[in-house]
Amino acid sequence: MSQINALNWFEIYVSDFDRARTFYTAILGQELELSAMEGSQMAILPCDLEKGVGGALTKMDGCAPGPGGTLVYLNVEGQLDAVLERIPAAGGHVIRPKFPIPPHGFIAIFSDPEGNVVGLHSMS
Repeated sequence: MSQINALNWFEIYVSDFDRARTFYTAILGQELELSAMEGSQMAILPCDLEKGVGGALTKMDGCAPGPGGTLVYLNVEGQLDAVLERIPAAGGHVIRPKFPIPPHGFIAIFSDPEGNVVGLHSMS
């Protein structure tokens, strides 16, 4: 079995996108790459995705900053659908079913039995 990083991606949710981007640009001393998905604005934090984990400041409807305002995405080897099918039986809840993020594969979001919200990422 191949080894992959457990952590794949994270998002720091923000309500004032420009203020947050200015803050992180200032403290990191680097410009953040702007990006967007349907219903969201993103500023990608400095990273080399070929060598490790990446993340972004994200303004998205339904996702608030503050305690619990950071979302960690876990890598899934194989089919994301199979993992999502197991979540309810294990006591969790699928919050956002699988959806594409071209060309980076697919993601989904769930809550665990403790109420933690976690993302999943897969290329299939």
